[in-house]
Amino acid sequence: MSATEPVVGDGTRAVRAGLPEPVKYEPTLPGPVFAAHFHLPGEPTGPYTYGRDSNPTWTRLERAIGELESPGEAVETVTFASGMAAISAVLFSQLRSGDTVVLPSDGYQALPLVREQLQAYGIEVRTAPTGDDAQLSVLAGARLLWIETPSNPGLDVCDIRRLVAAAHAQGALVAVDNTLATPMGQRPLELGADFSVASDTKGMTGHGDILLGHVSCRDAERAAEVRRWRKVVGAIPGPMEAWLAHRSLATLQLRSDRQCANALAVALALGPREEVTGLRHPGLPTDPSYALATRQMRRYGGVVSFVLPDRGHAERFLDALRLVDDATSFGGVRSSAERRGRWGGDAVPEGFIRFSAGAEDTADLVADVLRALDEAAG
Repeated sequence: MSATEPVVGDGTRAVRAGLPEPVKYEPTLPGPVFAAHFHLPGEPTGPYTYGRDSNPTWTRLERAIGELESPGEAVETVTFASGMAAISAVLFSQLRSGDTVVLPSDGYQALPLVREQLQAYGIEVRTAPTGDDAQLSVLAGARLLWIETPSNPGLDVCDIRRLVAAAHAQGALVAVDNTLATPMGQRPLELGADFSVASDTKGMTGHGDILLGHVSCRDAERAAEVRRWRKVVGAIPGPMEAWLAHRSLATLQLRSDRQCANALAVALALGPREEVTGLRHPGLPTDPSYALATRQMRRYGGVVSFVLPDRGHAERFLDALRLVDDATSFGGVRSSAERRGRWGGDAVPEGFIRFSAGAEDTADLVADVLRALDEAAG
């Protein structure tokens, strides 16, 4: 950051991120550019040539996300049509047959599908849990370390700085899936990671109506490799989705603060309940990850996980909720929850609940959760 550039807070940065210089009679945030091709006389030397390569609406969003990922630093961001497209872009642009990658064994549900594809391409895949920095035990000789912290859905936390130092010492790259935390919660690039990756479908856009993802990194060469992969596979965001995402970033800090406060309030309310076990939230002082999360996170996230006695109990609880949607996402302004075991991909008990706190009034949300627990137990 230059000496003349003012230091601003998260909210100010989110509201202003990626906006173009003011032009008289023009909107603050210009509308989406819908174009498959652009006027292109002579040699193709300009920034916009064809709609699969680049688009002004993407450019503004990518600049905005970069400003949030690492304020004051030169960051390149590449946006994608979904979080899985962003994840795949890093893995498949950086790995070759014969390489080794380390993935979390307790990460996002679709990672096993990615693992199968990596192995089909001749890439060795090793896995270890997120907690206790267990991935260090299988890191030797790896080309890329993939971290997910807090993990989804178990909410374990690993020490990003420690893992980055170990990986870089042996020449490995590090990518951090920052979906759950968002840049409001932690900034992986500032903790040393080579890539910060997220499904912006969730907390970044926060309204449950956009599929989007992004990859941010400081290394221009790595960014070019990721961008080339996007071009090759065509996993591009639509301009309308990109514009809606940019608009949504303006409320990111406001949403994050309320969601994090609500998640902690729900977790504290769940703690004394006898039917609740396995309660996890990084912001709970009693959580195993609290001390580490406090060192590397700026906000603890809006997700809580816990276990009810069995499948039936969990389903009765979900049915009894009135302010919480039974839905399979998180990070939205409307609270949601689900029994993760219904998908079959996570190693969790049948009564495991992933709860995503929204932006409702805290007292109303807590009251709804406690009432639903009472009904489910009755």
